[in-house]
Amino acid sequence: MQEEVENRTLTLVVNGTKFTGRLFKAAICKYLAHCKEKKLQRQRSRDAPVKPQGKQTVKQLIGQNQGVSNIEITDPSIKEFEKIARKYGVDYAVKKDRSTSPPKYLIFFKARDADALTAAFTEYTGKKVKKAEKTERPSVLAKLNQFKELVKNAVVDRTRRKELER
Repeated sequence: MQEEVENRTLTLVVNGTKFTGRLFKAAICKYLAHCKEKKLQRQRSRDAPVKPQGKQTVKQLIGQNQGVSNIEITDPSIKEFEKIARKYGVDYAVKKDRSTSPPKYLIFFKARDADALTAAFTEYTGKKVKKAEKTERPSVLAKLNQFKELVKNAVVDRTRRKELER
């Protein structure tokens, strides 16, 4: 098998009265162009029915003719939602609405993906709630610094007592 691959040859038939270097160069260029065209043709036939998946533009989403719905998010950390939406395999498009002072995001999605998007959105809101609870608790370093200050300010009785108990 290996020898067949190593010993592969090419037969190129060229008709001409006088075989020159230019004629040889032209023949090889035509052969390479033919190979390239064949390769592109195979690739086009294979990739023809490609539909975009995941994040896409609103135009691409509407172009799929499956109905579009939207949800409004005011939270600026939209990247977390995108990560979760990819996990659930939702086709969506994000549009930023700058007309309001804190910009809000409109998330367009296919109507048939409504159930998957609902699941993704509940997971996203759950993560947001967890993060909010986490920020409410004081950090461990802050507590440690507070206790260090208490220890520094405490008066320590350092007198020695020499008493015997009987």
